[in-house]
Amino acid sequence: MTPVVMAVLVLSLYVVFYRFYAQRVLAKRVFALSDATPTPAHSLRDDVDYLPANKYVLFGHHYASIAGLAPMLGPAIAVIWGWFPALCWVVLGTLLVGAVHDFSALVLSVRHNGQSMGTISRDVISPRTRLLFLLVIFFLVALAMGVFVLVISGLFASPDAANIPATAHPEAVFPTFSLMLIAMLIGFLIYRKNFPLWPLIAIGFVLMLLTTWVGILLPVTGVSASSWSWLLLAYAFAASVLPVWLLLQPRDFLNSLLLYLTMFCMLAGFFIMSPDWVAPAVNMHPEGAPPMLPFLFIVIACGAISGFHGMVASGTTAKQLDKETDAPFVGYVGMVGESLLALLAVLATTAGAFSTHEQWANFYGSWQQAAGLHQKLGVFIQGNGQFVHQLGIPLDMAMAFISVVVVAFAMTSVDTGTRLLRFNIEEISNTLGLKILGNRYVATALAVAAIGFFAFFKVDGKPAGLFLWTLFGTTNQILAGLTLLTVTIYLYRKRRPVLYTLLPMLLVLGATISGMVMGIAKAIGKDQWAVAIVGAVILLLALWVLFEACVVAWRIRADHRQQATVADSGG
Repeated sequence: MTPVVMAVLVLSLYVVFYRFYAQRVLAKRVFALSDATPTPAHSLRDDVDYLPANKYVLFGHHYASIAGLAPMLGPAIAVIWGWFPALCWVVLGTLLVGAVHDFSALVLSVRHNGQSMGTISRDVISPRTRLLFLLVIFFLVALAMGVFVLVISGLFASPDAANIPATAHPEAVFPTFSLMLIAMLIGFLIYRKNFPLWPLIAIGFVLMLLTTWVGILLPVTGVSASSWSWLLLAYAFAASVLPVWLLLQPRDFLNSLLLYLTMFCMLAGFFIMSPDWVAPAVNMHPEGAPPMLPFLFIVIACGAISGFHGMVASGTTAKQLDKETDAPFVGYVGMVGESLLALLAVLATTAGAFSTHEQWANFYGSWQQAAGLHQKLGVFIQGNGQFVHQLGIPLDMAMAFISVVVVAFAMTSVDTGTRLLRFNIEEISNTLGLKILGNRYVATALAVAAIGFFAFFKVDGKPAGLFLWTLFGTTNQILAGLTLLTVTIYLYRKRRPVLYTLLPMLLVLGATISGMVMGIAKAIGKDQWAVAIVGAVILLLALWVLFEACVVAWRIRADHRQQATVADSGG
């Protein structure tokens, strides 16, 4: 099957699953969505965190927040096992597992006053699980955002203007930071001066394209990767404490429009180019690589399912959902959009960036040879640049434009993730009775410090790179499994159908817990005790939550049986 035929089949599956599975099965049969009850965006409106949003604007925020680097980077690593396994998990994993996870987390949070999954687990499972859940979330977000800061700083860094490394894209600096100023101006004019939305968005989008062109002409050089890391951490602090209307909503919506345009160009160019596969369909045993199962699931990470998405859904999106029936579009389709981005990553790295199998094999010849995160993003940019080039756009300009998109979405994830980590620390402070941590500036400072630890974390004197990515992927999937576990207990208690979340939960937890055990054993074997200890703590927390859930499920089952007995006896 050619790449073009495969892409047409996948796009058709996206439409079919949304129309029939998401809207009819999940929305109506499983969760029985209704607009009769006001959402937290209305009942708790404070115009800082709780604020009803147009569903298209909210979709843009949600999509921009979850997209980030992961769906581009994870599949670009996972294709070392061949294009077919990566494609299967990116598509089917999304439609049956990841999109169900995102949608159900959003609905559950909306029905619990926009609370995070950690707090919801307290009500659904047991009080102890709240702290356990929050600690897993803390490690996940700090680790993920640290990796993102590491990668962004590497993409920005170009100390020598005369000799810019292939992995650097300094042309993305100017448009990335210009977009923040444009977004803040739009947010101010809409929410404080009552300007109409769509004309401002149109003007902002044109300005964003112009700044991209200026960035290509005037790349920012002379700044080291370490300096960029510190600047990014400072930005993350500022963005986390600003009201959502001032930066988050308008910036994310503009970012989503940029991504829509880019993906349309990449897809159109792909169909025009009509390339052939240069990678093998299946490559079971790449040199030095961990086993395909379970690590295919772990490495692809957000390209199919992500616990981070559940945090976004229950952290910022649920607080802005106008009505329950908007949830399938925002939650389920948002994850489908992420899958489309991951699909483009698979196509770019297996049929776009290389013209021959020998070139592909030289790059993906071994796990160690293909270990650099920057190199993976470089292949994504190069492959999709070839697709966009088919539309008549010069190749260097096409690659520069895509690099801007990559960095813009990574930045979105960094500040959204920092805000979510701030929420998480505030919830931990409430649980432990430490009032000082409830201050949003103190909580944000702690969040940035934790992110900075992983951004500067090194193994054997070098940035951890792919090693941290694997740990992030495992923790991310464990959190996703625990979120599905919480949703399943909620549905079971409400006597709603549970198989649609139970089976994905069993798959995700089974794969990732085994992967975490293997990862811990490998870290111990290499005397990498810091990584082993972090992994062991996360694993123990997850197993504890799982135990608590099993106990609660057993009690619910007993209650259901008792109620049925009373009903049968006429009592």
